[in-house]
Amino acid sequence: MGAVEGTPRRQGLARGAAVATVVLSAAVVAVLAAMLVPWDWVPGGRLAPATADALFTPTQISRAERYATLQRAFGWTSYFLSLALLLFFGLTPRGSRLVRRLTPRRWWLAVPTGVGAVLLVQRLVTLPFSVGAHVVDLQFGISRQGWGGWTVDVVKSLGVSWVATSLVLLVVVGCARRSPRWWFAWAGGLALLLSVAGSFLYPVVVEPLFNTFTPMKAGPFKQSIFRLADSEGVRIEDVLVADASRRTTTLNAYVSGFGGTRRVVVYDNLLRDLSPAEARVVIAHELGHAKHDDVLLGTALGALGSVGAVALLALLLDTDRLRRRAGVTGAGDPSVVVTVLALTALGAFVVSPVQNTVSRAIEARADRTSLEATHAGSTFVRMQRRLALTSLSDPTPPALSQFWWGSHPTVLQRAGLPQSLREAVR
Repeated sequence: MGAVEGTPRRQGLARGAAVATVVLSAAVVAVLAAMLVPWDWVPGGRLAPATADALFTPTQISRAERYATLQRAFGWTSYFLSLALLLFFGLTPRGSRLVRRLTPRRWWLAVPTGVGAVLLVQRLVTLPFSVGAHVVDLQFGISRQGWGGWTVDVVKSLGVSWVATSLVLLVVVGCARRSPRWWFAWAGGLALLLSVAGSFLYPVVVEPLFNTFTPMKAGPFKQSIFRLADSEGVRIEDVLVADASRRTTTLNAYVSGFGGTRRVVVYDNLLRDLSPAEARVVIAHELGHAKHDDVLLGTALGALGSVGAVALLALLLDTDRLRRRAGVTGAGDPSVVVTVLALTALGAFVVSPVQNTVSRAIEARADRTSLEATHAGSTFVRMQRRLALTSLSDPTPPALSQFWWGSHPTVLQRAGLPQSLREAVR
């Protein structure tokens, strides 16, 4: 324990090439997003959201708003406290000194040890707010999970974050030590590969840690789903059912992975609580994601963006002022992990509106695909209402909250989509 073994002699970063990488990466992502993201939610028309009182009773609206307000209070406090903690330690010598005290001398052991220490402190500091959020879920009937199962999930999530983050930081520090001048190029290329590999492997490596998946039971409903997939030109091996009802009353379905790991997953309580027509509309939405390769699109945009993000990180870590503030010698110093985590968290906060604007547009297209495939506008609206009631979605979230963190259109926007589409083709 103590000082970390020899940080290599600093060499000047190829700053011109790093700047060009940032610019080129941003330009490529912007061009691809402009070409491939379905920005027009209602082609040839405009979206007219439904009104809250047309879908919900005043009591239902009030209950959803109370729940959402409490969860936003816990969630925002936890998020900004976590961000402030990372910035406090990552942009001052406190973090690097702490890592040096705690970590072994060998850099490849120091990096995961430092990451683990930072994530553990972060988790402990924000734990009271996570507990509060779970209490609210229990009080409002959203969660069915006892404290034992909840704790196990928290530990699993921390473990997954530690492994994934450590792998990325090992790439960054290792490349910086190996090639101080061009490390951003090597690390950026590896970050791209890791992003693609992570998205590909996530369904078969991470998801089974939290749920058990079984094939949907054979029968008329499953046959109708396969006919729907055939009509949409989507090849699926099976539809998997997750045992989510042991954890939550929320109804959900999703698509994850791509290529050989792509899977369409529905919650068991969705099949139980929705009518077959409503469930078919939900699954048609997920088939829409598969039809348009939305997971692959998101992966490609994120992977290409990561190349520029690594180059930008290299430029920041190459500035004397930041290194002095953080008390590190450069990107090859294992104690830089706190600084990298802080800058990454700050960057994620800044780009969140862009990511979620893209996500909302993609979700709107999947909704359109569902409507086009099922021709069930009234069922679609009824299903959106049911989903909102079970998850207590706020029908009118604060505009800034929706803009910054809303990954899906609001329930009122989605419920207004069928009528808006009909009016657009008149």
